[in-house]
Formats: sequence, structure tokens, C-alpha cells
Amino acid sequence: MKKLLLLLTILATLHASAQNYQITFTGSGASASVSSVKVDNLTSGATANLTSGTDILNLSVTTAVNSPDQNPSSALRIYPNPMTDHSTLDIFPPVKGETVITIYEITGKPVAIRKVYLDNSRTGFRLSGLKKGMYIVDVKGKGFRYSGKLVSNGASSESISIEKDNTVVRASAPEETKTTRSSLATVDMAYTTGDVLKISGKSGNYTTIVMDVPVASKNINFEFVACTDGDFNVYPVVKINDKFWMAANLKATKYNDGMEIPNVTDNTAWSGLSTGAYSDYSNVPVFSNTYGRLYNWYAIASTNPKNVCPSGWHVSTDAEWTALANYLGGAIGAAGKLKETGIISWASPNIATNSTGFTALPGGDRGQDGTYGLMGRYGFFWTSTQGGTSFAFYRYMINSSGNLGSGDNDKRAAFSVRCVK
Repeated sequence: MKKLLLLLTILATLHASAQNYQITFTGSGASASVSSVKVDNLTSGATANLTSGTDILNLSVTTAVNSPDQNPSSALRIYPNPMTDHSTLDIFPPVKGETVITIYEITGKPVAIRKVYLDNSRTGFRLSGLKKGMYIVDVKGKGFRYSGKLVSNGASSESISIEKDNTVVRASAPEETKTTRSSLATVDMAYTTGDVLKISGKSGNYTTIVMDVPVASKNINFEFVACTDGDFNVYPVVKINDKFWMAANLKATKYNDGMEIPNVTDNTAWSGLSTGAYSDYSNVPVFSNTYGRLYNWYAIASTNPKNVCPSGWHVSTDAEWTALANYLGGAIGAAGKLKETGIISWASPNIATNSTGFTALPGGDRGQDGTYGLMGRYGFFWTSTQGGTSFAFYRYMINSSGNLGSGDNDKRAAFSVRCVK
């Protein structure tokens, strides 16, 4: 027992910040310059923004060693308590996964909720905006639940906020007469060995995503490729194996030659179509901002002389989806590597890592009879490959599964579309 306590004491005093990784960025392809970079840590949920492509990302590296107070007796710490203007919530989850933080009034009424992905290490949150009174802090994750009382002496008129306590600092550049590495600005970001980073580089109208798990200082090059549709919507792209894929669902209302794609809202008219058309989910355009639009197969068909994709791109074929799944190790588990990781766009539970950067979204569908369904739970993606006179092939993903499904469906049905180059 004494040896165990001694070991825990030593681990508690170790400083894992002795090593930093310095990440620089360059561009190639359609542009040799990088204007800005956004870094999303898909493991911790942290985000860093570099407002100049010449800035350096400084990853403050820690190891995934639990400290001795990461045990059930200290799984949730609330301080100061009582609070006045804000309090800090320290959460020590036993496992990684989606976690829901809920603040209840003593009457049982929920007054704030935050859904977030947590690693199994300490994560801090800043809670503010509580009026005077007693509250219950409830933290619920996969296989665990913590709760504690919090007294507020505040009189805030602001809305209640639960913000992750991330340290992302942009340092100003030192004044030097010649350009050296030390004259460049840096952005600091906490990083635990093994964290998955989604790194989005911008250059004008180009955005390229690179996925990385850094193990040392390095340079990351963004290969920029034009991806602008007939409506002048610009899409982020990601290279997986030997092909570029759009990293967002298509939302064009025009073919790439500028010709309008009919927007058919009436169910009866929709069910009688044998030509190209699109619709917004439930005929509500705002959904398309996130999930893209839904297209019948005639709009995206390999036999259609018009192209819904950006110039130089095409609707993914059945063979290209098969090759993508094979590259990811097979259909079993492939969807988890392709799906966006949140539980805001995807219903919970969402089994996903998005390790490819594909960022698949659950746009739902519209049946051949014109009815809508399954947004948030299913992502259906047409291929341009037909399976017969009335049917064509598609792929699908479900929130609660990491597997990539396939099938064929009536060409009058409407699914999401991903283009490939």
C-alpha cells in the first residue's frame, strides 16, 4: 500500500508540459498561401483559430495519465461554492464519450444544459449567470452520473452559460527587424498524446481539411482545390486515399452551367417525377444550411448531361464508395470514421470519430411519395450508379452504428449528395 501511495504521489507531481510540438502550415495546388487555420480537437472538444497562415500552432503536450484525485470521491468538484459571479466545474469522467451537464433549480426545473464530448481526464467548465438560490449540478455520461449542490449569491441578469475552460492564447509578435521563426505569432493549444485534430486551412475561396495525430513538430501542407457549385457555394474538401471528397453535403439549386434545378414541394407532383428535382428537408430552407439539400436520382444521374457538382467534380459512384469503404478497412466500422462527431447534428448516441475528416451529416430523406423523415438519425447518400430501370444504388449511415450500409432505392426518392474529384 505504501508503495502504491508513493507511486501515486510521484505521478501527481510529474509535469508533462516539458515538450511542445510546433506546427507550421503551407499551401500548394490552387494556392501557395494560407490565409487562416482552424484546429478542432475532436477528442477534447477544444478549438483554436490562427488568423494568419504564417502563425505557428504550439501544442502544449501532456500525457493521458490520470492524477490521483481522479477517482469517484472527487469525480465532480465545484468551486467556489457558494459562488457570486461564476463557479468552476471540474469533471473527471471514468471513460471517454458524450456527456450532458444539466443545471437544475432546487425545484427540479432545468435552467441550463450543455452536451459535450469529454476525454477520461480532467475537464473544467466555467458556470456563470446564476441568480441567487440553490442549484443541483448533474453530470451524466456513458455508465456514470455525478451530482452536487451549488449555492449562488449572485444577482446576474445575464443568460446562464456553461463554457469549457480551454486555454487558447494568441501571442503578439515580438518586434524584430528581420523575419525569423521567433517573430511569428503563436497560438497555444492544450494537447494530449493521441488526440485527433481536424485542421482546416483556408486560402481565399479554398478550404482543405487535414486530419492528424501529431507526435512531433512538423509542417502541414494544404493541397488547395477549387470546389464551387452553380450557386457559388464554396465547399471544404478532404483528401482520402487518392481522391478529394467534399467535406459537406451538396446544397446547389443550379447545375454547374447555371441552369436551375426545379424545387418541387408538392408531394403529388414529386411522386410523379421522372426528371431532376431537389427539395429542402420538410420544405424548410434553413435546414439546408447545415444538412445540404435532397435530390432525386434523376438530378444526379450518370445519364444526366447536366452536372449538379462543382466544375471538375462528379457525383460519387457506387465503385468509389466501395473503394472508400475498403480503404477504411471495410464497411464494418467505416461510417464511424466518416461521420461528424457531435450530438447536435446527429442524434445521441452517435458512434463516430470522423477520423477521415469526411464529416458526414444526417440529412434524412424524402420518399418517392414526397414524405420526409429521419433527419438527425440517418444520412443517405446517392451514388450516380443505377441498378435498373427504376432503382439506383446508395449508401447510408445511422447515428447508433459505426457501420456503412448500402442498398438500392426508387429513383424518385431524395437523398444527400457528396461529390468527388
